[in-house]
Amino acid sequence: MASPLRILHCLRAPVGGLFRHVHDLARGQAELGLEVGVICDAESGGEDAARALRRLTDSCALGVKRIPMSRQVGLGDWRAYREVARFASGLGVDVLHGHGAKGGAYARLAGRTLKRKGRRLGSFYTPHGGSLHYSPATISGKLYIAAERMLAPLTDGLIFESRFAARRYQELIGEVRCELRIIPNGLYPFEFYEPTLADDAADFVFVGELRALKGVDTLLEALADGQTVYPSSAIIVGGGPDADEFKRLARKLGLGPKVVFAGPQPARTAFARGRCVVVPSRAESFPYIVLEAAAAQMPLIATDVGGIPEIVASYGILIPPGDATALAAQMRSFLSSPEPFLERARKLQRHVAETFTVEAMTREIVDFYRAKFATAA
Repeated sequence: MASPLRILHCLRAPVGGLFRHVHDLARGQAELGLEVGVICDAESGGEDAARALRRLTDSCALGVKRIPMSRQVGLGDWRAYREVARFASGLGVDVLHGHGAKGGAYARLAGRTLKRKGRRLGSFYTPHGGSLHYSPATISGKLYIAAERMLAPLTDGLIFESRFAARRYQELIGEVRCELRIIPNGLYPFEFYEPTLADDAADFVFVGELRALKGVDTLLEALADGQTVYPSSAIIVGGGPDADEFKRLARKLGLGPKVVFAGPQPARTAFARGRCVVVPSRAESFPYIVLEAAAAQMPLIATDVGGIPEIVASYGILIPPGDATALAAQMRSFLSSPEPFLERARKLQRHVAETFTVEAMTREIVDFYRAKFATAA
């Protein structure tokens, strides 16, 4: 009997949508009878990440290993990639799958090292936004784009969660010379439900990392716009590097008790605390929060960025990023007449349930591995 495919997923921080993707993919692959391992940063994510990784260990026949992986580029990257190579070599993996800019770099460099030693394996890469969010006009953007171009020849297969990400990669990095697949993220059947709102639910809820890229400042400015006509409230769920700055902005705009910063919470808990989900991001790849809001049948106001239009399709109204006036107009429209938003939410839930599943995501990725490098099917 042929041996099962042995897969090592490499990522930096076990947090956010990227980790959710790896977590679901690793579990799904294990359920298909494959042998899976995960290697990630030792310091990121706190106790929540530690608990999630402990649970994931039950699905990882090849283990879960944590090593130092710096967020910033530096000498530590050389040590991290060497450790990834040593771990992968000891496991005898068939597939090294890197996720995000750092995970993708370590996996592909480690793959090159092992191939030079005679190992037959495939190096796969899913950017998850990462380098694709950087402007080529900035120093950091130039650095990341140059690194991606250097690593491109080491890539055996590219996987994108959205058509947007595939286009963006080709615009920034250049022509793709390896095979690629567009395989969207998915949800489990149990994630689809009708929401039950808390008695004290706010009008609007934001769920995500508190940093400029996510557009929380735009949401606050929109809330302040026209408060005398349509006074509204919002709950901001999440944490991040710009949390204090957003709190100062809320005070400056005179929002006072109209805005509550609730800290990190599960999306399902957060959805019960707001009547309409707002996703004001300036950039995204294929955000889980939009999928999760759709699955929860939540009214949604989101920006027309990244892969969001590929999720929402014709079942929602998207606004330009960074446009507080346009956002305020949609928020007032929801407050004055919520039924059209609720009807779109019902239709979007059915669309997402039929289109974006963990089972389909897992099988398509495994089929891609096998088509390229499987030692046995």
